[in-house]
Amino acid sequence: MNPNQDPSKIRNIAIIAHVDHGKTTLVDGLLKQSKTFRDNQAEMNQDLIMDSGDQERERGITITAKVTAVQHGDYRINIIDTPGHADFSGEVERTLNLADGCLLIVDAQEGPMPQTKFVLQKALEAELKPIVVINKIDKSGSRIAEVEDELADLFLELAVHEDQLHYPVYYAIGRAGKAWETIPADPEADADLESIFEAIIEKIPAPTVELDKPFQMLVTALAHDTFKGKYSIGRITRGHIKAGDQVALCKKDGSVVKSKIELVFMSHGVSRFEVPEGVAGDIVQLTGVSDAQIGETITDAEFPEALPTIEVEAPTLRIYLGPNTSPFKGQEGDFSTSRQIGDRLAKELETNVGLRVDQEGIGFKVAGRGELHLGVLIETMRREGYEFEVGRPQVVTREENGKTMEPIEQVEIEVPAEHVGTVQMELGQRRATLKEQFASPKGVTKLIYEMPTRALLGMRNILLTNTKGTIVMNSIVTGFEPLGTALQQLRPGVLISFEQGLTTPYALQNAEARGTTFIGPAEKVYAGQIIGLNTRSEDMEINVCKQKHLTNMRSSSSDGVVQLTPPTIFSLEQCLDFLENDELLEVTPKSLRLRKRELDPNKRKRQAK
Repeated sequence: MNPNQDPSKIRNIAIIAHVDHGKTTLVDGLLKQSKTFRDNQAEMNQDLIMDSGDQERERGITITAKVTAVQHGDYRINIIDTPGHADFSGEVERTLNLADGCLLIVDAQEGPMPQTKFVLQKALEAELKPIVVINKIDKSGSRIAEVEDELADLFLELAVHEDQLHYPVYYAIGRAGKAWETIPADPEADADLESIFEAIIEKIPAPTVELDKPFQMLVTALAHDTFKGKYSIGRITRGHIKAGDQVALCKKDGSVVKSKIELVFMSHGVSRFEVPEGVAGDIVQLTGVSDAQIGETITDAEFPEALPTIEVEAPTLRIYLGPNTSPFKGQEGDFSTSRQIGDRLAKELETNVGLRVDQEGIGFKVAGRGELHLGVLIETMRREGYEFEVGRPQVVTREENGKTMEPIEQVEIEVPAEHVGTVQMELGQRRATLKEQFASPKGVTKLIYEMPTRALLGMRNILLTNTKGTIVMNSIVTGFEPLGTALQQLRPGVLISFEQGLTTPYALQNAEARGTTFIGPAEKVYAGQIIGLNTRSEDMEINVCKQKHLTNMRSSSSDGVVQLTPPTIFSLEQCLDFLENDELLEVTPKSLRLRKRELDPNKRKRQAK
């Protein structure tokens, strides 16, 4: 890598797309073909090099935006890989100001999806120069011509000025590391990503820089390291920076804190390396500024001028998160006090720009961009040894002209024709408005609905079950409307454990006759814990710890073997979807337990009255 880069030979590009359209896979191809790794390293880091987190690998999605860089001839190309889920759109919003252009990747079969529209709108508002890559052209259902027409309509709708309507289109098979300027006659033919590299160099403008002005940089991301401390990552707007320079940090509250830069780093592939100096237009990582937060400006100590802070769209969902209050508290986690949870959430706020945290009683109200956004935070804390309880997700409303407004989402559903009736019945109960229905070129029926965010809670799992897993559903917040009437409970009642103890097969056989069980034999339960789903609409208490006693006539085991149906085990997201307002989810590193908010049955009955 050349640390003393000429700013006219720097290209900063963001890779944006809907989820699963192949962003991270294409970045892998660019990294490998630019010889960023030695041959043996490339073998070791075979797939999805940029997805470094445990949950990113397990879920197969990108959660946080990552910055990497490759050298192509004399040109240094900084690549920003962004998430595709609407829940992580805060990551996209904060990192787009690092780039001068964007690669918009669209699946050749699926075409533009709701999140494609969101990220493209943000990119065009930031005046980024777009290059379109139609990916996965080797799919059997690919429909390149129709996708090009859909993209033309999308650009026409979103373009801020006329120049943005002229964009180059490339065709790629990201997984195989191939790309072409025209549709290839034979996708199996040998090819590489050289055409994409050339497009980035020729079509994306070099950063506009002022090298002779005082140093200025907006902090767009943070990283931590046990040796060097906090890294402030951002793009230098003007001037240059060296190790040992005196700087000023312009805080969000208007105060200015003096600091000293210890070291300057740059990215190369998945690693970072130390450089003597960073110049305007390049993306650097600085150590030494320990107080820096995302959205603050590091400037020259003599001329402290702040850049505008990053504006991120407001959260749509909030959840109660507080210390565990169940009889099993403190048994399975390392950190269970309110103070420890508060410290962990404060640390999360440093890097997670879409999150908001407010104190509420002994716990906290945590607001985020969707169920997946909050689910990833809960799973991360759980893996770190935290034990806590969470309530049902609620929508974040806002006041406008004395009226309470709630978020409204556009939901796009694709489902085989035989399941359309099931979907329409479920959405009808949730007061969704059908906007469009047509047969999609993919051979399925496409339904476009508009509905409040609160009606979406818990719907995804029900529809997946009812359509035998064939549904494809995407949603995106489109605006706010006055708050509607409350929805009725769409879920049947639950089976509640009557006492604390160990479950027995004999007692579970009884519970199975009443509904679906969530726990197996020989599991610890407590009074007030939800152990199953009732077949009726009301809640029912049931004793699942009852022993089969000896009698004069026969031994306790003489009735033969009890055959139980395996219990239904919920994932974290399914548990959050399942909750009603009077219920909580106990989260520990080892268990997820659903429970009633009030464990005492007598108090529960009084509250119901």
